[in-house]
Amino acid sequence: MSGPLEGVRVLDLGTRIAAPFCAGLLGEQGAEVIKVEQPGQGDFMRGIGPFVATDEGEHSLFWSVEGRGRRSVTLDLRRPEGQDLFRRLAATADVVCENFRPGTLERWNIGPADLDPRLVVVRISAFGQDGPYAGRPGLDRLGIGYGGLLHLTGEPDRPPVRPGVTSSDYLTGVFAAQAATAALYRRDARGTGRGAVVDACLYASVLRILEWTIAAYDRLGVVREREGNRLATSAPLDNYPTVDGRFVCLVAGSDANFARLCRAMGREDLRDDPRFTTLSDRADHADEINGIVAAWTATLTAAEVEQVAVDHDVPVATAYTAADITADPHMAARGDLVRVVDPVAGEVLQQGPAVRFTGEQRTTPSGAPRLGEHTRSVLGGLLGLSDAELDDLAAAGIL
Repeated sequence: MSGPLEGVRVLDLGTRIAAPFCAGLLGEQGAEVIKVEQPGQGDFMRGIGPFVATDEGEHSLFWSVEGRGRRSVTLDLRRPEGQDLFRRLAATADVVCENFRPGTLERWNIGPADLDPRLVVVRISAFGQDGPYAGRPGLDRLGIGYGGLLHLTGEPDRPPVRPGVTSSDYLTGVFAAQAATAALYRRDARGTGRGAVVDACLYASVLRILEWTIAAYDRLGVVREREGNRLATSAPLDNYPTVDGRFVCLVAGSDANFARLCRAMGREDLRDDPRFTTLSDRADHADEINGIVAAWTATLTAAEVEQVAVDHDVPVATAYTAADITADPHMAARGDLVRVVDPVAGEVLQQGPAVRFTGEQRTTPSGAPRLGEHTRSVLGGLLGLSDAELDDLAAAGIL
């Protein structure tokens, strides 16, 4: 793909989501991404459903999305020969992304101290590279738990509920990609010539987005609790039911938006109700005003609520399903969905890159590769290995 990171080479050593997502974001901004996988096994995501039937067997659609935009090389990093090849490969790269448990790369003799100091090494883990929890295993759920988000998600009188996607993995991938780009800028644009080791962890990424939660505990002794779909400081605000069984989010906490919502509902009398005069008044009587809005939305379809709200300049969003997303004209006009040609599954409709550069041509990511699909072309092209040498390495199980 073309983009501002064109000419940058990234080695993706990760598995599952966080580190591969970081590498994938760099790839969507123009970097060349080479994924290094265990021979015969590959990334864990290759075996996670949902699956689609193909001529080559069951194929993971999860892998089709998260494995795209890179080439696959198989290399056994647990063996000295594989470690040597990786060090040689890393000498041609700019960034290495990994999310093994801390200390794993050092045991394999491919830690940052074993590699070219020009490299930016992105290390993603659950708890970071140091501290008393560093050696613990950890996945996304631990990140949202220790980071404080799990406690805040759900209804006040119900147990905590995880977000619908693996949010701490993706969030950490975003933070790590930004840090890697900053490190490349320091190395190249500022001319230091030295790379960096990026220490990104799941819980800290979640912790960073907790808004005022820590400050309020420190200064006010307030332990923030679950509020469901509402906010204690704002109303009306909720996900309101509609007659066709959908839910529509209306955000009308400010005085201006509340006035517009009243006009949209044909209830301008509410503006003179002393319970709803100010934002503070409305927050104090949230059940009453939210109930009034819910009674109104329940008489309309989601499309009707959305149209009336848009006509009156009230912030609104229907809780979209995948079917809604694929049919939305705005997303179509913006090119938010792309058809990626998967080498196994064929064309697969997927979400496109989230950001774009105005005035520059956008490209569609290449499909997620078969395991080891590019081993020979990469190792032969970048390291100059002959066919005979590659044959011997494959026979020995190194590739």
